[in-house]
Amino acid sequence: MNNNSEPKKSLLEKYPPSEPCSCEICMNYCKRPGWWTVEEVGRALDAGYGKRMMLEMAPELTFGVLSPAFKGCEGNFALNEFSENGCNFFKNSLCELFGTGFQPLECLFCHHDRRGEGEKCHLDIENDWNSHSGRTLIEKWISLTGFPGASYYHMILKSNRK
Repeated sequence: MNNNSEPKKSLLEKYPPSEPCSCEICMNYCKRPGWWTVEEVGRALDAGYGKRMMLEMAPELTFGVLSPAFKGCEGNFALNEFSENGCNFFKNSLCELFGTGFQPLECLFCHHDRRGEGEKCHLDIENDWNSHSGRTLIEKWISLTGFPGASYYHMILKSNRK
């Protein structure tokens, strides 16, 4: 079978979960919320986690990503003033999502043994969100949560998308 006819790997196949670890390096990953894939957010929304998400905007303001929120930033845009608070699912040095099937792919994949690979994973998840399905899911989240920044989100997307 040649490369052109091989089926495309899913992000979960491309970035398999690592072994759980509580070393200092791995615990530091937990301070900054990792990203879910679009598919994972769909399941997390259905499970009722929408109010604990935040909307991160790409630097060029052309698309958004739903991720676990910084503590104090739930249901809002990702705001730098809350970034030092860490992930709202990380409590008492433990992840509330661990073992639930709702832990973000980026969190599952990153590990001290995989230095440098986290950036590739992050970029692929970013590309997953920069899509029609990503935008559609954000609209679902806006509808479910009553996101107060919806008008601003639509305005910046409209003015920055080509």
